[in-house]
Amino acid sequence: FEQVATLRRLQVPILMYHYVSELPYNADDIRRGLTVTPEIFKAHMQYLHNQGYTTVSLYDLNDALTKGTLLPPKPIVLTFDDGYRDAYTNVFPVLKQYGFSGTFFIITSRPDANDPVYMTWPQIVEMSNAGMSMEPHTKDHVDLRQRDHDFLIYQLQGSIESLAAYTGRTPRMFAYPVGHYDG
Repeated sequence: FEQVATLRRLQVPILMYHYVSELPYNADDIRRGLTVTPEIFKAHMQYLHNQGYTTVSLYDLNDALTKGTLLPPKPIVLTFDDGYRDAYTNVFPVLKQYGFSGTFFIITSRPDANDPVYMTWPQIVEMSNAGMSMEPHTKDHVDLRQRDHDFLIYQLQGSIESLAAYTGRTPRMFAYPVGHYDG
């Protein structure tokens, strides 16, 4: 019995956000480039809602590509990197307002350390329970290239296990820090 793969092509926009906050007075070029104000973010979500977009998860997109599962008309994926506190204070309420969901890639050492710039574990759990996807972005947001096996296991599996322990859901997606990876 031989399985035949089916080539599927989908056009699904994926919007990626980092900071959804006001710019600090001392923002550098990187911070300016990664920041959207709460007003602009809300305008983005209002536009998507008015245009009839429906948010889908990366899991939904994966199932559509691999199994042929149907997506709603005008699907869109919303992702948020790093797990900044503004994802809870500025993003989450707007997503709930429009009935949208998002995928949040979490640097898990930050809530472990109670870093005030990042979401707490209770906030992450609340968002997960509300239908948001909480996925790993490593333990420490480090470059993973040219690292030994033990280091990679700690960074990847450690972040997966932390999220699973708190949310009760085992993540299956992963965002490489800064998009760098070995070939």
